[in-house]
Amino acid sequence: MGHGHDHDHSHEAAAGTDVPEALDLSIPDSELSPSDHSRRGFLRGAGLLGAGAAAASVFARPGAAAAAGLPHTHDQYGGGDAKGGFKWLAGDHHIHTQYSSDAQYRVLDQAKHGHAYGLDWLVITDHGSATHAKIGVDKVNPDIVKTRSEIRDLLTFQGLEWNIPGAEHATVFVHPGKNEVDVLKRFENAYDGSLLPATNTAEQNEAMAIQGIKFLGEQVRQRKVEGALFLANHPARRGIDSPHEIRNWRDADPSVAIGFEGAPGHQAAGIPAPNGRGGARGYYDNNPSAASFAGYPLESYRTWGGFDWMTATVGGLWDSLLAEGKTWWITVNSDSHVVYLDQSAQGANSDFTANGKYNDPEYTGKPLTTAGDFWPGYYGRTNVGASSFSYRSVMDGLRAGRVWVDHGRLIKGLDARVRQTGDRRSWTGTPLGGVLQVKRGTSTELTLDIDLQDTPNWATFIPKLKRVDVIVGTVTGPVTNKDNFLAPDTRVVKSFEISKTSGTVSLSFNLGRLDKPFYVRVRGTDGNRSQAGLNGASVDPAGPKLDVIGDADPWTDLWFYTNPIWVLPR
Repeated sequence: MGHGHDHDHSHEAAAGTDVPEALDLSIPDSELSPSDHSRRGFLRGAGLLGAGAAAASVFARPGAAAAAGLPHTHDQYGGGDAKGGFKWLAGDHHIHTQYSSDAQYRVLDQAKHGHAYGLDWLVITDHGSATHAKIGVDKVNPDIVKTRSEIRDLLTFQGLEWNIPGAEHATVFVHPGKNEVDVLKRFENAYDGSLLPATNTAEQNEAMAIQGIKFLGEQVRQRKVEGALFLANHPARRGIDSPHEIRNWRDADPSVAIGFEGAPGHQAAGIPAPNGRGGARGYYDNNPSAASFAGYPLESYRTWGGFDWMTATVGGLWDSLLAEGKTWWITVNSDSHVVYLDQSAQGANSDFTANGKYNDPEYTGKPLTTAGDFWPGYYGRTNVGASSFSYRSVMDGLRAGRVWVDHGRLIKGLDARVRQTGDRRSWTGTPLGGVLQVKRGTSTELTLDIDLQDTPNWATFIPKLKRVDVIVGTVTGPVTNKDNFLAPDTRVVKSFEISKTSGTVSLSFNLGRLDKPFYVRVRGTDGNRSQAGLNGASVDPAGPKLDVIGDADPWTDLWFYTNPIWVLPR
């Protein structure tokens, strides 16, 4: 992965005080530059700009497919790999430092490792807490600013891990700029669950979570920051993120609340003892509690092929959102706190409560075999199709759902598009996250170009892709029960066995003549561990296998997943 550019990106970090003209609706379309006009059209078409944004769904996105499908030729920005007309930038949105009460590394430590392991962007997300809200969010900023200047071909965002009131955690981050600390600090002090009254009812907490997301959207509209994003972390880990809460977060402001972790971090926790912790991938070793949503099955408290049950189950919770037409995306990350086989510890004589941080880590000479984390970029990647190497483009690509994820560098690159059947023009086709609208009766097909891995991963072997699954679901519209987590019309419709071991695999699948709205998504595997899905073999004959606590080596069970593409009748 190339990082061969040397021009200054300081203009990105200084732009946070003013929203770009594309987002300023007081400026008429006719007065915009061509680039801002194009961006406004995409965001408006995607339901992410204007009065209808809060209720946006794919049914309100005419033109989004055309805007998203435009060719891009921005290779001059450096970073990332070009594929399908986009610059694919690998990143990680969930990383902790010495400013978290249970972590130890400097910002620069995490950034240098992430950069060395091939990341183009990352987000520093120290835990929301009384100490962090009081002083940590301020103190970490100079370290982030310094990292931006020292590693200029790594986009380093500042964020935090939000204790969602009444629920689990979430990444919250903003576009760099002079107000980034102010916005994050005000958000954390007003809305972090750890700072709210313990006497709050569940209803009060849920309302505060919605208000927090709306607050972030308002900061963008008031031009305090150029962008703000929310991604729910490890959503099924404790069973306390109910389906209706997830829907309500997304509907509060879909330009801010865009998705959840398809796979959690802490993947090294599954390495068997005595070489590793001998625990559960992602620390998914819980059981239901009084706070858990009663409808979730026991299997939801474990990972499946390293992925969260909400994502891994075909016809499950993620699919139930997609079947509504809701834009809701998946990511992966490291959740890096303390790294497996690292030989350091928190600095001696630290006073976290007083200082908001631990002293710099110290070398111990003792490998941490029981640590559960990898360095950013070492195992999981969130690959974002961007128009350029910039903070704005990463955030736009995430909002648009132009994302595929993988573990262990299973594949090298991917381009997925839905096209009218037979159309192979390079500039056509609707990419990940997009909406293709065609006349009823029009025949469409999915085309996949997958670059097979030819470089050893960080466990020193070259992964082999063995199977690619095509998953299709009917779009049925809004549900009456917001706690629904089933999509009975979604299933695996085609599996491709991959025998090729190098180069590019090009696949196509005929999606038939359009008679009702649907979406399509794709996953792939090294084929080492599979079982019938929770909703039966007729739905998913060979899905990811339930991970076993104590025997879940993450390197022997690799998968990739894409976000969906929708096809709707005009």
